[in-house]
Amino acid sequence: MTNAPRVSIVVPAYNEGEAIVPFLERVTSTVALPFELLVVVDTPDDTTIPVVAAAAGTDPRIRSVINTYGRGPAQAIRYGFDVAEAPTVVVTMADGSDDPRQIDPLTELVERGVVVAAGSRYMAGGQQIGGPRFKRLLSRLAGTSLHLLANIGTRDATNSFKAYNADFVRSVTIQSRDGFEIGLELTAKARRARQPVAELPTIWLDRTEGQSNFQLRKWIPKYLRWYFFAFGRPLPVNEIEQAAKAGSKGTN
Repeated sequence: MTNAPRVSIVVPAYNEGEAIVPFLERVTSTVALPFELLVVVDTPDDTTIPVVAAAAGTDPRIRSVINTYGRGPAQAIRYGFDVAEAPTVVVTMADGSDDPRQIDPLTELVERGVVVAAGSRYMAGGQQIGGPRFKRLLSRLAGTSLHLLANIGTRDATNSFKAYNADFVRSVTIQSRDGFEIGLELTAKARRARQPVAELPTIWLDRTEGQSNFQLRKWIPKYLRWYFFAFGRPLPVNEIEQAAKAGSKGTN
């Protein structure tokens, strides 16, 4: 890679196979900043690997990495952060539901000083198209209430499509181990640490190929943990991890 990346794009993937091709093409054709694209899979036999390898043959900015932390999207994202080379990390999904045109402006927000820059479906100019109705309702309710009651800095705290200051994330650590709740976890930690969070409107489209791996019933309790954590008292950055370990409200 001739230029050091300004942004590492971390993408958890599970047996996407050829379905990931449109996503790779959209990222490489729309992201103007120097980037590395890390497609993180759980096992060496994942069907995504040969497809990514073929793309990497013509574009060295793309590579697949095998997560060694354990199965699941949270572990894949954690691993992606730990191998990312850039000072800013964007997490996005392989299913094409997120708009890669927002990657550049989200990265630039982090470079200007925010620690979390969210792609927001629920602010003016944002939109969510498709997806299960109940999931959409819960997500909007959580985002709106956190924005109004906890002053969390975004109307869409649950969205996975966010850019992060990598040093901030490594200082507060990622404690999620199962689902896609990392976006809410890190936004809640930024709020507790009184670090700046910003948002830009984005349009989210439900995936048109493959099958979603989001398991609402299984992951609701994990989202609730970080939802309530966001309402706790302010803490120094170096105390956030311990407060989260002590309990969801971090009252110790």
